[in-house]
Amino acid sequence: MDIPPPWPQTLPHSMGEPAIVKIYTRKGDRGETSLYTGARVGKDCPNIDALGDVDELVAALGLAKAEIADADLAARVTTLQGELYLLMADLAAPGDGEAPASRLPADVVPRLESWIDEAESHLPPLKDFVMPGDARASAAMHLARAVCRRAERHVVAARRESAIPEAAVVYLNRLSDLLFVLARRADQLAGGADKTFKSTLE
Repeated sequence: MDIPPPWPQTLPHSMGEPAIVKIYTRKGDRGETSLYTGARVGKDCPNIDALGDVDELVAALGLAKAEIADADLAARVTTLQGELYLLMADLAAPGDGEAPASRLPADVVPRLESWIDEAESHLPPLKDFVMPGDARASAAMHLARAVCRRAERHVVAARRESAIPEAAVVYLNRLSDLLFVLARRADQLAGGADKTFKSTLE
């Protein structure tokens, strides 16, 4: 496919059975791809940069989930991955002039904030920089957080040229905060503690 699609790679078949679409189409061989709208754009356009980052974030969260032993935390990561697919649909179908309503649930940001508050209630105060790399699940979550920040930057850039819902930026901003505290929580659940770096710079 031209871009990593957040939809099943099947098309309706005349007999009612799905027809499998080949993974390669050759349509992107000249450096272009298609948005949901059918518009052809360069693979280096801001929307595709943002889409690629969110796709990478879904994969990074999958890596983190594979390392998480806590069932509740793993389930939350699965929920986040599903929401990111909805966000990818927002990015791939920008509005014409005015930004359309986001496909994300209306209450999604307050829920992320409640998850942040809940996770932080288990964590000690943090005074220094966290140094990732102790527990594997925690390190993978920190990687996902960094990818999320990049996705946020690219969505901001894409919104300057396309009518993308503001909710996309708000969601990623809050999600990166959540991933930071979940990384700390994953470390704690693995029996570890924050490994910190204290800067000598004043």
